[in-house]
Amino acid sequence: MDAFLFIPCLVAHVMPQVGEATARVLARAGVTPRLPDGQTCCGQFAYKRGLPEAVRPLARRFVEIFEDAPAVVGPSGSCVAMVRRYPELFDADDPFRRRAGRVAAKTYELGEYLVDVLGCPDLGARLPLRATLHASCQTTRVLGVGGHTERLLAGVADLILTPLPHPERCCGFGGGFSVDYPELSQAILDKKIEDILAADVAAVIAAEPSCLLNIGSALARRGAAVRTLHLAEVLAGEAA
Repeated sequence: MDAFLFIPCLVAHVMPQVGEATARVLARAGVTPRLPDGQTCCGQFAYKRGLPEAVRPLARRFVEIFEDAPAVVGPSGSCVAMVRRYPELFDADDPFRRRAGRVAAKTYELGEYLVDVLGCPDLGARLPLRATLHASCQTTRVLGVGGHTERLLAGVADLILTPLPHPERCCGFGGGFSVDYPELSQAILDKKIEDILAADVAAVIAAEPSCLLNIGSALARRGAAVRTLHLAEVLAGEAA
């Protein structure tokens, strides 16, 4: 079985280790990861700024690159959610709407693909660590697959997960939200960091790179000795 890797901008330019871990996880699950050339931004930031006309050429390019893929797998719930919105960017009588719909239907967030398509295989991951889970808004509330992340982490040997006092809390990033409303964004982030520190853990895990970047930066500013780990990095860990 093959799957095409969808590597978002943030992963490609800031967190390449997450992309590499995603490929290793798929390989361990018996899937051959393919990395198509020519990938560009999915257009999520422009879409959230109310600029659909700026997203359409990006959507067309994405569809053309991934149209022949058996499945498309990405390590970002928010970017996958953007791809799922592609069909609505085109008029009902536009043939490209149907093409975008076919690609959107086979594009998955990593945890979603592992659970819903592959049936949650035992990846033999091991991580002797006390950690907590940040459930990103996009993965849980938009895609509705937050429980998949928890199910996969439950299978990691020696990983002790401590729940956060308020697991439903956002990290405050929200793309353009943090730019337009920095004070409000910071206040939300502060509450999330307080919850993480109160959990007394060595790491915080999430399935969303943007959340990890936001949380990691805040932890670093406080001098907190708490690592940030993507779900893919945890699942790609040493075989038990």
